[in-house]
Amino acid sequence: MNGNVAIDYRNPNAIRKLGIDALTKELGAVGMVYFIRQFDKGEGDYTAEREQLLADVTIEDIERHIGK
Repeated sequence: MNGNVAIDYRNPNAIRKLGIDALTKELGAVGMVYFIRQFDKGEGDYTAEREQLLADVTIEDIERHIGK
């Protein structure tokens, strides 16, 4: 991969490049992108949004919705 060149593991840009190169070599460009997408942190605050969306939902509402 890198021959005899020393790797500075404290350099995030160097590690990122080596990692992307290794993933691309093993998975191909498309596979590398799909792999990286698994670690996307997303946006917003899921917990706060969920609490807001479900604030007025009761157990009875859920049971009615699923047909219990």
